[in-house]
Amino acid sequence: MTEINSKIPVLGFAAYSGTGKTTLLVKLIPLLIQHGIEVGVIKHAHHNFEIDQPGKDSYELRKSGASQMLIGSKNRWALMVEKEEADPAVRLQEYISHLDQNKLDIILVEGFKPEVLTKIELHRPSLGHPLLCKTDEGVIAIATDGDIAESIDLKILDLNNYESIVNYIINTFDLKKGKVTN
Repeated sequence: MTEINSKIPVLGFAAYSGTGKTTLLVKLIPLLIQHGIEVGVIKHAHHNFEIDQPGKDSYELRKSGASQMLIGSKNRWALMVEKEEADPAVRLQEYISHLDQNKLDIILVEGFKPEVLTKIELHRPSLGHPLLCKTDEGVIAIATDGDIAESIDLKILDLNNYESIVNYIINTFDLKKGKVTN
């Protein structure tokens, strides 16, 4: 596998399903924005996800055979692209290339657990899952809500202290500071 290529930092959040990756990101993103940091997000979804629903025009147009379907309004746009199955690393790199990195300071990636990228592991000892960092050299820190029984030579973060996780991200990636707004 190849390492991810990006002009700006790419930070993954890896954990077993049900650990709270989305919940954590929903808390971190507004705090990063308060620090003046522009955030892009790429979320892994299962292969058959739909963002539009049967009966909607965009869905019907895409299902009629369009290989690319862009729907837009004055407030947002979304591009749906039908693709053949590809290597996950190629997909993540392709997704990164679609983001306007000139307008972002960091890209947060949810999921893509097996990818070679810098990651924060979310770990809830109460769920009984093994630590991912044992087999993933990309993990630079563990955000946890309990004590880790094993000796780990990584930064340990309090999963429930969002501001400390944000400060860790800002300091680790030397992101711009000073635009704190309340």
